[in-house]
Amino acid sequence: MEMKLLAGPVVALALIGAPAYAEITGDVVRIGVLTDMSSLYADNTGPGNVAATELAIEDFGGEVLGKRIELLTADTQNKPDIGLSVGGRWFDVEGVDVIAGASASSVTLAVQQLAGEKNKVFLISDAASSDITGKACNANTVHWTYDTASLANVTGSAVVEAGGDSWFFLTADYAFGYALERDVTAVVEAAGGEVLGSVRHPLNSSDFSSFVLQAQSSGAKIVGLANAGGDTVNAIKAASEFGLVQGGQKLAGLLVFVMDIHSLGLDVSQGLQLTEAFYWDQDDKSRAFTERYKKKMDGRVPNSIQAGYYAMITHYLKAVEALGSDGPGDAVVAKMKELETDDPLFGKGHIRVDGRHMHDMYLFEVKAPSESQGPYDYYKLIATVPPEKAFRPLEEGECPLVKN
Repeated sequence: MEMKLLAGPVVALALIGAPAYAEITGDVVRIGVLTDMSSLYADNTGPGNVAATELAIEDFGGEVLGKRIELLTADTQNKPDIGLSVGGRWFDVEGVDVIAGASASSVTLAVQQLAGEKNKVFLISDAASSDITGKACNANTVHWTYDTASLANVTGSAVVEAGGDSWFFLTADYAFGYALERDVTAVVEAAGGEVLGSVRHPLNSSDFSSFVLQAQSSGAKIVGLANAGGDTVNAIKAASEFGLVQGGQKLAGLLVFVMDIHSLGLDVSQGLQLTEAFYWDQDDKSRAFTERYKKKMDGRVPNSIQAGYYAMITHYLKAVEALGSDGPGDAVVAKMKELETDDPLFGKGHIRVDGRHMHDMYLFEVKAPSESQGPYDYYKLIATVPPEKAFRPLEEGECPLVKN
């Protein structure tokens, strides 16, 4: 575990609009980034999440309400028991006020429950399960960037509308994969399509041969990849080796990031449609953020997860400032929901009662090699989907915070 201290300039106590007094436990606001630093999701989470959090803290001046901000980091290894062990120690012993994380949905759902029990704040950008703001929702959690419902609504709907009315899934064998397959299935069937079958593969699989062969034999028009990170990359590589696309089937990457495309190359990934909440080359603000991020990350560009870390940490600090306190956790989250969100990467938005952050989602298509102007110039915009169409309706999530 690593702890970093980011100290900013001294801020006058008599700030315009600030509370008359500040209640900051231990005279420090401690933020813990709990993420995958070493396993299959590290390319899309891990060090990049830490870098984005550092940028958010720096932009806030290194302190809030005159109190310094400290950053702690830890590696979950995508294991719920590790997430719970670190989270419990952070909350009970080390005085952590908010955890941002925690990579895989299985780890996230465990830490979400812990944060509720301890009445601390839990902010999520990387995990995708729509159960986070559904059956598992609580008053201590904000889910920022995307979820399996929005991935299904945007990518799934676009593929079905283009004629992809029969599906077979390659599904990661844990909470995230199950939720993604479930949510895409609902979209496909609602549009009159059918799911011919699925096969579940272990997390962090290196050999997708047998899974791809099952998908080929299904005869489905679309092979949906209900996985992420290294598993998605390996599945697409195996599909290419076995000539799946050449044989007339198409791949639907349901959670794909710019670093995945970078790993695959445009020759393999061109034409793939995918859903994102952010793209580094969207506008001047995203490009400016990217230049700062690249200096911390040896030239790599941020993805939507890292953009989400920057935005949700920024909004959390605004809520602490407006509340005049860093706790209890449910009070801070209530203030986050009360305040309109506004940042350079997601623009204006809001947080629903179930903890779901509402913002536009985007359908992109991967460029052909001849269309790209250089490294990371990989996407062309197909559609912008407003939040009301992208995310699940509030009343359908079964969140206990939502009153019928």
